[in-house]
Amino acid sequence: MATDGQASNMDNNLANGSSVAASAQPPRRGVLPRIQTRITTMAASKPYKAENNICHDDSSRPVKAQTIDELHSLQKKRSAPTTPIKQEVTAQSPTAFSTISEEERQRLQLQSISASLASLTRESGPKVVKGDPKRKLETPKAHEQHHQYFTPNISTSDSALKFTHILYNLSPAELYEQAIKYEHGSFITSSGALATLSGAKTGRSPRDKRVVIDENTTDELWWGKGSPNIEMDEHTFLVNRERAVDYLNSLDKVFVNDQFLNWDSENQIKVRIVSARAYHSLFMHNMCIRPTSEELENFGTPDFTIYNAGQFPCNRYTHYMTSSTSIDINLARKEMVILGTQYAGEMKKGLFSVMHYLMPKRGILSLHSGCNMGKDGDVALFFGLSGTGKTTLSTDHNRLLIGDDEHCWSDNGVSNIEGGCYAKCIDLSHEKEPDIFNAIKFGAVLENVVFDEHTREVDYSDKSVTENTRASYPIEYIPNAKIPCVGPHPKNVILLACDAFGVLPPVSKLTMAQTMYHFITGYTALVAGTEDGIKEPQATFSACFGAAFIMLHPTKYAAMLAEKMKKYGATGWLVNTGWCGGRYGVGSRIKLPYTRNIINAIHSGVLLNTEYTKTEVFGLEIPTVVEGVPSEILNPMNAWENKKVYKETLLKLAGLFKQNFEVFSKYKIGSDNKLTEEILAAGPNI
Repeated sequence: MATDGQASNMDNNLANGSSVAASAQPPRRGVLPRIQTRITTMAASKPYKAENNICHDDSSRPVKAQTIDELHSLQKKRSAPTTPIKQEVTAQSPTAFSTISEEERQRLQLQSISASLASLTRESGPKVVKGDPKRKLETPKAHEQHHQYFTPNISTSDSALKFTHILYNLSPAELYEQAIKYEHGSFITSSGALATLSGAKTGRSPRDKRVVIDENTTDELWWGKGSPNIEMDEHTFLVNRERAVDYLNSLDKVFVNDQFLNWDSENQIKVRIVSARAYHSLFMHNMCIRPTSEELENFGTPDFTIYNAGQFPCNRYTHYMTSSTSIDINLARKEMVILGTQYAGEMKKGLFSVMHYLMPKRGILSLHSGCNMGKDGDVALFFGLSGTGKTTLSTDHNRLLIGDDEHCWSDNGVSNIEGGCYAKCIDLSHEKEPDIFNAIKFGAVLENVVFDEHTREVDYSDKSVTENTRASYPIEYIPNAKIPCVGPHPKNVILLACDAFGVLPPVSKLTMAQTMYHFITGYTALVAGTEDGIKEPQATFSACFGAAFIMLHPTKYAAMLAEKMKKYGATGWLVNTGWCGGRYGVGSRIKLPYTRNIINAIHSGVLLNTEYTKTEVFGLEIPTVVEGVPSEILNPMNAWENKKVYKETLLKLAGLFKQNFEVFSKYKIGSDNKLTEEILAAGPNI
């Protein structure tokens, strides 16, 4: 992390404008040539627009501070104290950390953690003991059953001679204590949540994410134009891994979380997260599935491990590095390394990328979607980019919430990948989002929010630190959450688009080919802020409604979606939550009650038994009647006064669709090209 304004500016420029010129031949082992970069100056006021129109919806502008002290000063708002500050001292005896009763099981657990932290240059891992070093009167002696002493030699670092204290699966209360005592910028808010800062990076760094390319991933993963996957070689990964492990082993203590992904017990993944901050440990405690005591005792060796050394930068002279930040995934080693960013969302989305690789190998479809279930057991999936209303529409008090973001669809039904929610909280209010507002209580993490320095009341409208303020909390904090987070096979697949061009109908019933086409396209339209001086809508496309996280080619996920929809009888729908009667600035946005009535009609099955007409160009089937929705807006052409401008706008959007889909059109699915041709035919006909 940058410690002065000059380094911070350099990192931002490198992250925003670097281009890599790597040689065709891989570097010789042991030789790490300096990579050549081209720095492009960009106005700080202009948002980042991804190449190939791929949307990275939670990456953000650089933090609005040049120094650490300045960053902390933004966090608290000045105000006059409302009550005298009282310092109450209570005698509290330190509580011992919980241990497993069986000595052998504890030995194996510590042995497993030591192996995770092993340096590649030493045969054994560090000496690990449980507990907070601050609570120990003296350094514990090595138990001969746990560790073996060896004579130091010239290649042995001091970190190999000391104990690494492991804070293992701490409770939220214990993590609160650790954060408030030792992490500057951590505070308890008036609602009981832990407010903290993620440092210089307040959003994901998609252009600093790397995936190791090897003999398997060369053919399995999606590389090249349009792909989010940027390659790195095995040697460079090991260099970064060694850097992260050495940093973690140099600390007095590290946090270790052993948890699960996927509520489907037959297809769960065991994950281990090794981190340096209590904030990161609490975040993952919320976001992953929390094991029971029995599950923890029998956890064993993890299926995947994250080394979060985000407080320490990567070496920018290392091959493939373009900044001081690097998020590296090695699918063969089943490891992920984080350097140079403390933004906690990198861990969540990194594991999601891993699930996008592992689950399809089992015939399971991983999905970036919301999911809820009705009282009769009817399940609906909601896909949509930022601003489409996915969170709002999937959160329904009349239906159970299975999950808000990441899911799997297997032969057992649908299941949530996570154990928590990661909600945007900019402009959050109790009136608009009561469930999310009430979930921000003790145990929740608030990232980069601003609060009153005395009352600790959060001002969710304040963007002083960043616009990408976030809240992480366990899913059971939502009153109507379904625990366990599993359900039967989906009945409806709803694709949401906020069409600011105003030419897509409020609701359309899709054929299977159209569902695949619009799923691969992942369309929405954004309207730039007034500070950019842009008034025209901007089309944004994100393959599979989550291009930043997918590993395989989008058509593979689309083919799996179509297969499961056919097998289990699901219906596809395209719902426009954007404008009608004209584009943004001319028409009006479709009212939320109208959209809710449409969604309710989909859930009830009423829309399956109504009359339909077909639109031109896109060939979408639209209902003639939907209860509670004005009939004149169901066909977008009827809502426009100027039919000529409507047709021109429609053709313009269709052209953008075709241009975006060119990168997918040449991909061959299976032994022939029939499925690809079928998907292409389902697009707009100009």
